[in-house]
Amino acid sequence: MADIFQGNFQKRDEEIKKLLRIEDSFDLIRRRFVIGGRQAAFYTVDGFLKGEVSEKVMEFFYKITPEQMPEDFADFLQQEIPYLDLMKLADQEAFVKAVLSGMSCLLVEGYDIILALDFREYPGRSVDEPDKDKVLRGARDGFIESLIPNMALIRRRIRDPELSFTLVDIGRSSKTDVAVCYMRNRVNPGVLRELMKRLRGIDVDSLTMNQESLGECIFKKGWLNPFPKFKFSERPDTTAACILEGSIVILCDNSSAAMILPTSLFEIIEDANDYYFPPVTGTYLRFSRFLINVVSIFLTPVFILLMQHEDWVPHAFEFIKIQDPMYIPPVAQLLILEVAIDGLRMAAVNTPNMLNTPLSIIAGIVFGDYTVKAGWFNSEIMLYMAFVAIANYSQSNMELGYAIKFMRIQLLILTGIFGLWGFLAGTVILIVTPLCTRTINGRNYLYPLLPFDKVQLMKRFFRVSLSENEKLNHQSSK
Repeated sequence: MADIFQGNFQKRDEEIKKLLRIEDSFDLIRRRFVIGGRQAAFYTVDGFLKGEVSEKVMEFFYKITPEQMPEDFADFLQQEIPYLDLMKLADQEAFVKAVLSGMSCLLVEGYDIILALDFREYPGRSVDEPDKDKVLRGARDGFIESLIPNMALIRRRIRDPELSFTLVDIGRSSKTDVAVCYMRNRVNPGVLRELMKRLRGIDVDSLTMNQESLGECIFKKGWLNPFPKFKFSERPDTTAACILEGSIVILCDNSSAAMILPTSLFEIIEDANDYYFPPVTGTYLRFSRFLINVVSIFLTPVFILLMQHEDWVPHAFEFIKIQDPMYIPPVAQLLILEVAIDGLRMAAVNTPNMLNTPLSIIAGIVFGDYTVKAGWFNSEIMLYMAFVAIANYSQSNMELGYAIKFMRIQLLILTGIFGLWGFLAGTVILIVTPLCTRTINGRNYLYPLLPFDKVQLMKRFFRVSLSENEKLNHQSSK
């Protein structure tokens, strides 16, 4: 194919038509007109065009007379372009990407360079509070699927010139825009270089599943390890706070979540609600969440272990023993309920809103009273699994919730088969798995517990006041 930057206007216009296959796609616009006695053409995508702004610019172009038309492109750019958001294009691949990403590209007779003006307006929803990361008090805005508004939500909270956004496009076909956000004076330079190296080294056709696909490309190994390597957040305030702490944030176009790294287990467990309450309340919420997660892992395996050795049960706790006849082994009951709870969760996600209430009522009756009366499940086991199901929602990170679930299931199976030795082996696996997990900077997943950092550990376990946090940061930087 001929170069669209060589030849006269007619030849270049025809080559652009062939390159973009404009006649095959009705949403691609090619608008020819005259600027100052010279032929010109706009190329853009209909669905991304902001009509009001483009009309104003076109009105200005029509007022240019032949005498006012500069011979040099630099003079034309300086004197006759009444718009700020633009860039010069001298590369064919950059031109195609600019048009297909929604920019309006202007070809003018006599000028070799093509001008790209950003009139685009992506279809999108309002920046409402995300359903998953709700807070009782605090900001009510959330990220959406457009990259530029998401960057603006962060810039609104951090008005510092050290805040940097580096753009990378990934995917041979999708050419997905990915923005890497960081504070230049606080980020670890080595981690930033390693991350940019991995991002620029990704060679895939497209990011099919968006950020999940991007995460799998960044971390190519360790897919059997269920613990999340990233912290995801749909809240701009949480994301801005992490950036100020020196973290790197990845924003992906068409995704409403920010990917925060490097991250540790203690950072993932943190919640925005911890910081919208006084320090004592925030510390209580944090300890409660951590304790509930630990109990949810060990509750059912310990129960099975005690049912295998009923003489171990203290006299004061004999009420935990199953009183009714058991038709199905307790381990099998618990495993069935683990799958059933996920089935109910998936059904709730895929059920229309108007049917959610009837479905909840039917599920409560069938899986509650009827299954116990029919002998499928014992009431004690239903009680413990109800606690486990509710405990999964005590923290907002779904990836961590499933990691806890998988650890509990393996511990449950090993305990059911091998008894005490299986319980001990499962506990060892539970401890070793996060110990062997590394973040992108090579630090242990259990930092600041391993390696031990007293100042950072205090910050992760205790919700301290803002002034005290400043002191701790100063001590940590020494």
